[in-house]
Amino acid sequence: MAVRDPDGGSDPHRSEPANGRNPLVRRADRIEAWCSAALVALLFAGVPTASLGVGRVAYESEMHTVRAQAAERHRVQARLTADAEVMAQTDTDGTSRAPVRWAEGNGAQRSGTAAVAPGTAKGSTVRIWVDRTGTVTTAPMPEKAAVATGWAAGFLTAGLVTAWGFGARAVMRRLLDRRRYARWEHEWEAFEPQWSRRYHP
Repeated sequence: MAVRDPDGGSDPHRSEPANGRNPLVRRADRIEAWCSAALVALLFAGVPTASLGVGRVAYESEMHTVRAQAAERHRVQARLTADAEVMAQTDTDGTSRAPVRWAEGNGAQRSGTAAVAPGTAKGSTVRIWVDRTGTVTTAPMPEKAAVATGWAAGFLTAGLVTAWGFGARAVMRRLLDRRRYARWEHEWEAFEPQWSRRYHP
């Protein structure tokens, strides 16, 4: 592409402008390149930071539950007051629920319904979990569950931030394309009459 020389004329031997910019690269192209570079940098910095932060918060929240349940629940030895296979229905985890009775540390007698192995006979002793009020409950949440929750939250956050980044780039690209098409249409409207007169006299 010919460009004007410093004296105002046109130098046919020069194909690049004096400022070193490619004349085929328009402002919208430069904006897209700058935004893409900034977005990549943001993702490289933001994905690890966000995923680690969210994962840590989720882990600490679950660990609070782990510590609270460990402090509030304890195991006792109980005795079945009826056959499990007769008195209870089998749960989805393969256990049955049966009536049990046990003694607290102060000697108080308690009773409730606990999950036991199917077929456990009346009079058998089992170990069950109870809370501070003496209510039969489940085992406290293990620490590995908190770790798994933290990792899951971190990976989910990384995926969401990455998806947001690609979505933002797609929106930016679409907006810039609209600007390019409008510019091309405007330039073609100005150039088309000259082209028509030259090739279609």
